Amino acid sequence: MEQQEYQLFNKQILIDLVTLKMPFGKYKGTLICNLPEPYLVWFHQKGFPEGKLGMLLASIYEIKLNGLEYLLKPLK
Repeated sequence: MEQQEYQLFNKQILIDLVTLKMPFGKYKGTLICNLPEPYLVWFHQKGFPEGKLGMLLASIYEIKLNGLEYLLKPLK
């Protein structure tokens, strides 16, 4: 993957985190970026779902775990 494609991919992940909603469960309809940390920790322990949703949940888990939520504020 070329550098420019990689950067666009990363930007799209951040955009998806602030625009896509959880499609099922207790927090159905909640923006991925607004999911509570304990819920993400539970997924981390049980295993994230397959596919794009799992990747997004793992990404927001890492962002919150490392205190990087400020990266999403300009996109909200």
